[in-house]
Amino acid sequence: MAGRLTEVAEKVGVSEATVSRVLNGRDGVSEATRLAVLTALDVLGYERPTKLRGQRARLVGLVLPELQNPIFPAFADVVVSNLVQHGLTPVLCTQTVGGMSEAIYLEQLFQQRVSGVLFAGGLYSGTDGPHEHYSLLVDRKLPTVLVNAGIDGLPFPRVSCDDEVAAQQAVNHLVSLGHTRIGLVLGPADHVPSLRKLDSARKTIAAAGLELPDELIEYAIHSLEGGQVAAARLLRQGATALVCASDPMALGAVRAAKRAGLAVPREVSVVGFDDSAFLNCTDPPLTTVRQPIEAMGRASVDLLIALIEGGAVEYDELLFEPELVVRGSTAPAPA
Repeated sequence: MAGRLTEVAEKVGVSEATVSRVLNGRDGVSEATRLAVLTALDVLGYERPTKLRGQRARLVGLVLPELQNPIFPAFADVVVSNLVQHGLTPVLCTQTVGGMSEAIYLEQLFQQRVSGVLFAGGLYSGTDGPHEHYSLLVDRKLPTVLVNAGIDGLPFPRVSCDDEVAAQQAVNHLVSLGHTRIGLVLGPADHVPSLRKLDSARKTIAAAGLELPDELIEYAIHSLEGGQVAAARLLRQGATALVCASDPMALGAVRAAKRAGLAVPREVSVVGFDDSAFLNCTDPPLTTVRQPIEAMGRASVDLLIALIEGGAVEYDELLFEPELVVRGSTAPAPA
């Protein structure tokens, strides 16, 4: 019992005495705190006391494209913690190859009568993907928030990392190191965040008096393997530095360089994007552009709660500033 009280109290950010009062049905606890404690019980897998089992917590769908990229579990952790503190229970929906689609997940969430839905990097991020199911959210007036850049025309609040600034930071760092053959390892050709990075990289490279020829641009799936294949092509084109659209892709680029007999960073520099967990432990530690997922996660939950409570919400895209984190995978261009 003591362990359960401690774990729930830490999850919600209240005292063990407050948790005990909720579990025993005592007065002196606000409704918001009571809901948060009950939600934490659900999330942590504890059974509610018998007399409280009929009080179902409010549900929120959290739709993620994958869990293999460490940035998505990290983002989910921030979102879940913030939802729990507001008395909301997250329903995690993760897409897998051959698994359920976003549209099917939405139907299930509708059946569970969720209070809202929060997407992170969904199909709206690709211009060529199916988007019809998003109209169901509009028709049902279901509070919805999108995280990450996406197609125009969807009437939902959006929280994004500033891809333009991210590309500027990465390219300017490499230019300052003397690199003139800078290659880009981007996501799929219809991926809106990657297209934003490409546009910004072109402008930044041009402003430095350099060129970005087509042979130094590669598109790939967001994975280590995709990054490795794309990077291998760029290295054959003489790239001495690579800017990658995700950290897994950047790790694939490091592998491609090593398999080509090139030392990182002495002969090839690599920059990632996200600042996923344990990147300071890779060989070499990865230079990357950090997404402020703590701030983005809190903002997305705040927007969703405001919509759920019927408050006024600005529908402009909230852009959060990234931060270049320089580690050991970048160095001056080879002579």
